[in-house]
Amino acid sequence: MDNLTPEQRHKNMQAIRSKDTRIELLLRQELWKRGLRYRKNAKKVFGHPDIAFIGKKIAVFCDSEFWHGFDWENKKSNIKSNKDFWILKIERNIARDEEVNEFLKSHGWTVLRFWGKEIQNDVVRCADVIEEEVKRNEL
Repeated sequence: MDNLTPEQRHKNMQAIRSKDTRIELLLRQELWKRGLRYRKNAKKVFGHPDIAFIGKKIAVFCDSEFWHGFDWENKKSNIKSNKDFWILKIERNIARDEEVNEFLKSHGWTVLRFWGKEIQNDVVRCADVIEEEVKRNEL
């Protein structure tokens, strides 16, 4: 059973962002400081990566743990309310992430995915990985 009223739940769900999340902003700011220029939420690239280096064919995704199923086999048992809906939704997100990865890789793209906690805990290391990949593609 949900601990919140339908109105409270609606307000919470409305506040969830799909673009310009805290983790995206954190990573983008670090990349910008390094002089790396990118497209954000590139609609022309399959999967709409959060950060894209289109000319170098590098797609970067900033995945939140809940929505993208971090440690899913252990965490799905923690869902208490509306279990059928959430399990199906998150498993579909996981499958979609894999489809996007496969499609982009088959079309010559490099796909980099970072978990939200990874970005929050060590944004410099995440930016290092991206910068290294960008430099590798300049050669």
